[in-house]
Amino acid sequence: MAEKLDEIELIKRIADSDREAFTILYSRYINGLYRYLYLFTKNKVLSEEILQDVFIKIWTRRETLQNITSFKPYLYKSAKNLVMDEIRRKQVQTNVHLALKPTSEESCEVSDGRIIYNQYYQIAQDAINLLPDKRKRIVQLRTNEELSLDEIAIKLSISKNVVKKQLYAGMHFVREYLKKYGELASFLIPLLFLLDENNTLFF
Repeated sequence: MAEKLDEIELIKRIADSDREAFTILYSRYINGLYRYLYLFTKNKVLSEEILQDVFIKIWTRRETLQNITSFKPYLYKSAKNLVMDEIRRKQVQTNVHLALKPTSEESCEVSDGRIIYNQYYQIAQDAINLLPDKRKRIVQLRTNEELSLDEIAIKLSISKNVVKKQLYAGMHFVREYLKKYGELASFLIPLLFLLDENNTLFF
């Protein structure tokens, strides 16, 4: 009973900002609370850090101690809450790290390459959409459907020579558009590698 009254008196004094009383209470519980924390963390440094955090929070909120009827359950509950917060924080960090970390350097390069390709592909599509309808259709048949010049000519009922001229003009516009808005050479976009019937690059 005397010990209980002593603790009540200490809490009251701490609530009144008595540092000496706080030191006494700290010394009384530090060893037992450390062992309790270590059961959760299995880490000496982390246990010590949480231990300090618990008592810092108690001191900064000391005015509220007057409402505490039993200090030990309050202390251990506060410690457990901080441990659980730390565990959740570590888990979030781990999940984020795993989500962002590529499985290998190669996968990182592939991911970056896909992003770059998608960006430039969209810019090229924007350029194609600016072409006159007939020229746009020819470019789309060549790049999207991979039709040969002869196949495009038959499909559109025009001469192969017209197809070639329209395709040349269209791709020239796309390349210039990419140079202006893409800031990289047009050869980065696979759709610009247009082959004629002799498998030579057609630009």
